[in-house]
Amino acid sequence: MGKNKLKKFAEMETFTNTIQSPMQQPDQADHELKGNWNKHFFKNDNPIILELGCGKGEYSVSLAKFFPDKNFVGVDIKGARMWKGAKMAIEQGVNNVGFLRTSIEIIHKFFAPGEVQEIWLTFPDPQMKSTRKRLTATNFMEIYRNILAPDGIINLKTDSSFQYHYTLEMVKENELEIIANTDNLYQSDILNDVLSIQTFYEKQWRERGIDIKYLAFKLSHDKPLRESDVEIEKDPYRSFGRSARE
Repeated sequence: MGKNKLKKFAEMETFTNTIQSPMQQPDQADHELKGNWNKHFFKNDNPIILELGCGKGEYSVSLAKFFPDKNFVGVDIKGARMWKGAKMAIEQGVNNVGFLRTSIEIIHKFFAPGEVQEIWLTFPDPQMKSTRKRLTATNFMEIYRNILAPDGIINLKTDSSFQYHYTLEMVKENELEIIANTDNLYQSDILNDVLSIQTFYEKQWRERGIDIKYLAFKLSHDKPLRESDVEIEKDPYRSFGRSARE
């Protein structure tokens, strides 16, 4: 591990807005904050919204600025990336955002049923070769159901046509209520200040002329979820940009 990463990890241990629990053990004990984020972490009763796979954390911090009456938690397993957003929030005095370093597969160990009102998935890896690794696959939706309030909202913002169409077909297959849907966000009438927030990766995709897609839907809790059997065309371009740095 490089010295820069070690330095960031050490600094994150001093951050009051960051919880680090990178172990990925399905049978591990529930975290002490489960069911207590409002009381012990944010110290208010405002709704909690997660950004899963938050990367550098820019979107989480920006959302927190837009909505001071809501609490945001950016979640990612990559601590060196998350360091940037956590440090930015501290330096800018954004107190309604925190960061959790852990695996999304065990997110139910950190949040109680109904504790989360909304989830954002911003530019997740589409995982075209493995359905079960996709953050919008039904196995992940079942995980989200464990923590989301009834009819909690899932927001997907992506460059990937594959990810967008796969998720849309999953939503249709399960008759989930669509709130917003576009395959070209910046040419649509649903674009607003919140959806105009651009992450580091989004700027890369847009510079290459790739349209940004957005889908928001309610995740019901009332019936088992099914995968769609519709064949989705793969993206041809996933190899570039993922290792780029600022």
